[in-house]
Amino acid sequence: MKILVVEDEPGLREVIKESLEKEQYIVETAHDYPTGIDKIGSYDYDCVLIDIMLPGGSGLALLEELKSLQKKEAIIIISAKDSVDDKVKGLDLGADDYLAKPFHLAELHARIKSAIRRKNHNGDSFVEVANIRLSPELRTVSINNNEMVLNRKEFDLLYYFMINPNRLVNKPALAESVWGDYIDQSDSLDFVYSQIKNLRKKLKDAGAEADIQAVYGMGYKMIAP
Repeated sequence: MKILVVEDEPGLREVIKESLEKEQYIVETAHDYPTGIDKIGSYDYDCVLIDIMLPGGSGLALLEELKSLQKKEAIIIISAKDSVDDKVKGLDLGADDYLAKPFHLAELHARIKSAIRRKNHNGDSFVEVANIRLSPELRTVSINNNEMVLNRKEFDLLYYFMINPNRLVNKPALAESVWGDYIDQSDSLDFVYSQIKNLRKKLKDAGAEADIQAVYGMGYKMIAP
C-alpha cells in the first residue's frame, strides 16, 4: 500500500515516513503545496496525509483538488490547528479523518488502517477475489483457506490487482504502484514482468480461481470467474 505525506516540517515528515516504512508501506512525501499538487495529479495512493498549513497554499485547497480529480484515496488531515471550524471544513470537503498534532505514531497507524479499510474494502479487514483472500494489515494471502507465501513485491502486485479487478493496467502503472518514486531504482520494467510471472505460477499452483492475464502490447488484467 502506498501513502503520500504532505507535511512541511522536515523532522516530523521524516519520522512519519520512517515509521510507515517499518509497517511495510511505500511512502512518498511532499514538503509544500505545489509539490503536493504535482504528486496527487501524477500518481495514485491508498492514503494521503495532509497538513493544513503548507508553504505555497492551504492543505484544504489540496483536499479540494483531490476531490475535484475524483480520486479514491483515503484522506487524513494532520494539523496543529485543532479548531472546530478547520476540522468541520476538512470533513465537509471529504476528508476521512482528522488528527491533531501532537499525536502518537501508533494512533496514526491505526487511523490510516481504518481509513483505508473503510475506503477500499467496505469496512472489511480483507479483500476477496474468487477464492483468494488477502489481508492488507496482516500481509497474508490464502486460497481455499490455505495460506500461500509471497515475497513483498508479489504481495504488493497481487493487492493492486485485487483492488482493481478486471481493470487493464500497464507495466509502468504497476511498477509505480509497487516502487513509487523509486521506480528508476528497480532493475527495469522487465523486473515487473518476472515478478508477475512468478506470481501467476504461485496462484495457479495454489488452485486460484482468478488469473492475471497478459493483454498483448497493453498490460495485464486480473480475471475472475
